[in-house]
Amino acid sequence: MSAVPRIPLLIGGKLMQSKTTEWRDVLNPATQEVVAQVPFATQEELDHAVANAKEAFKAWRETSQSKRTQIMMNLARLVRDNIKPLAKSISLEHGKTLPDAEGEVGRGLEVIEHACAMTSLQLGEYAENAATGIDVYTLIQPLGVCAGITAFNFPIMLPCFMFPMAITAGNTFILKPSEQDPSSSLMLAQLALEAGLPPGVLNVIHGGPDTANGLCDHPDIKAISFIGSTHVGTHIYERASKAGKRCQSMMGAKNHCVILPDADKEVALNQLVGAAFGAAGQRCMATSVAVLVGEARDWLPDFVERAKKLKVNIGSDSSADLGPLVSPTAQKRVEGLIQKGVDEGAELLLDGRNLTVKGYEKGNFVGPTIFNGVTADMTIYREEVFGPVLCVAGVDTLEEAVDYINQNPNGNGVAIFTQDGGAARYFQHNIDVGQIGINIPIPVPVAWFSFTGSRASKLGDLGPNGKQAVHFWTQTKTVTARWQAHAQGVNTTISMK
Repeated sequence: MSAVPRIPLLIGGKLMQSKTTEWRDVLNPATQEVVAQVPFATQEELDHAVANAKEAFKAWRETSQSKRTQIMMNLARLVRDNIKPLAKSISLEHGKTLPDAEGEVGRGLEVIEHACAMTSLQLGEYAENAATGIDVYTLIQPLGVCAGITAFNFPIMLPCFMFPMAITAGNTFILKPSEQDPSSSLMLAQLALEAGLPPGVLNVIHGGPDTANGLCDHPDIKAISFIGSTHVGTHIYERASKAGKRCQSMMGAKNHCVILPDADKEVALNQLVGAAFGAAGQRCMATSVAVLVGEARDWLPDFVERAKKLKVNIGSDSSADLGPLVSPTAQKRVEGLIQKGVDEGAELLLDGRNLTVKGYEKGNFVGPTIFNGVTADMTIYREEVFGPVLCVAGVDTLEEAVDYINQNPNGNGVAIFTQDGGAARYFQHNIDVGQIGINIPIPVPVAWFSFTGSRASKLGDLGPNGKQAVHFWTQTKTVTARWQAHAQGVNTTISMK
């Protein structure tokens, strides 16, 4: 039997085996087979990575914008050429279907391509004669060593939400991917080196809470981006902020989808099925609550029948609609929350527990699950399930739907299906949620717009991607300059007219 491969660290442009004594198994979620072991890096290794990034920053910040952009163009080409190997790695360790994994790589590629526009995105402002003989202009400069901590559910897309914009703006970077599926994140970083990234500009450190805390505490790290659960995200934000760092923390969600009776029924129900159960519900933007308005409540039996037809299988089955959950722990948690829903009185219309896939009896499979009559005080509504579980609530009016959603503490994403432009405008104006879809169930914006979750779903005022990402990964210097041919007399006033 061949030895299980041990995943290396990437420090200073070199792959190196960790000297740690703590290793964790990386499992295939369909079989429980150990496919790799990931190290929990030592403090010395973390310090070594930061030191390399700090040293690399000296030259990287002086590298021309055009050169940095050229490297991003090379990375975009390499990622495009390696979509299938990257997707295969995602599917093996995460469990999502190959088509879904390829779609994830595509969304990550979109951000890399947007980073290629940094020569325009990083432009400052200039005002000639802002006062007589005085010019004022801004310089948009990198911060230094930055870091990113990512969740397991998008091991390619989430790193792409972080390091491409950060390093193209002139920073160096430490990436800590999830220990549950780290291989594809490391592959992405290796492609960045192949694209021409100098040693030390991008480093990869593996680990758990101690590694994350070490990044938050390290005095040479200037900014941290986190995407993951609310509990961890709150801790990261508070710890990094206490250490004087800039931090953005994108956290948990309870995403609603409102369906009005005037909506196109076929479109709305098909879109809702995909948004609720795709990736086995392991998306921070997954639709986990359907709010059916008026006569749209009569569509529920039809929706249940569509959900029953979804195929659950291993990720490598390209005909599968959803694969397994990432771990036995995740499966146990989701099934426990389903039982909570039953115990608290919700009507279980479709039960995805006790699902067995032939030949993969040890897999972490949970099928589509639908509850009706869910109220706001139930555990399955209050907590983020992060599995293929949809809660359904019914209301009489659009106004009731808006009030219902606005009472939820989370504000990550929301959607409405309608053919009434006035209803859509009322909804987008009055809903207190950061990202809104109109006839689109998962409103993740394209990369040149910022990810704008709000309320309990986000800490920090700037989100990933778009203009906000440029602001987050840079600092602005304002220069007020006067050049004179001859000296003038003393002026003790503050005026610069």
